[in-house]
Amino acid sequence: MVMSDRTGIFAGDDPFALAQEWMDLARGSEIADLDAVALASVDTSGLPNVRIVLLRSIEADAFVFYTNYQSTKGQELIGSGKAAFVWHWKSLKRQIRVRGLVEKEDGEKADAYYNSRPLGSRIGAWASQQSQPLEAREDLVRAVQDAGETHGDNPARPPHWGGFRIRPLEMEFWADGEFRLHDRFRWTREKVNEAWSIQRLNP
Repeated sequence: MVMSDRTGIFAGDDPFALAQEWMDLARGSEIADLDAVALASVDTSGLPNVRIVLLRSIEADAFVFYTNYQSTKGQELIGSGKAAFVWHWKSLKRQIRVRGLVEKEDGEKADAYYNSRPLGSRIGAWASQQSQPLEAREDLVRAVQDAGETHGDNPARPPHWGGFRIRPLEMEFWADGEFRLHDRFRWTREKVNEAWSIQRLNP
């Protein structure tokens, strides 16, 4: 279903291409971390967690970011298989909301991204037991030093570190409007790879 008034910044039949267009536009005005999103997951009791992560790629049908699989978010995402995020650009006064299914990206793409990171970040992925209690900063510094000595200048990607791919079942594109009469279009589908249905929403 295509909305007749979905024109201008909302035009197009591919929500991933539209998300890329908005991000590319933000590149010229957003001060820092234009790929930062607030990612939500839930624990085994259903209690939600939200934190900022950096989206590293927009694929033809998914969004990808990278993290420690043993972290709180990693375990929650693996456990539920679902996630949501909101992407907000203050400079554009626009946001994108996404809800969908999660799968691991722990193959060649994860290797390539890991190898593109600064050496300190690659060593840090080995050293940090992300989300676990830390007695003192000095313990982390020591762990980084030990990991550097162990893995050298060309460390392999740790088996506990890789990507997550979010395949949306729902996406919402929002733009600020005068007097808080915002424009909102929600894209939904029952299953991944099915056609999208699009609705305008009240602000």
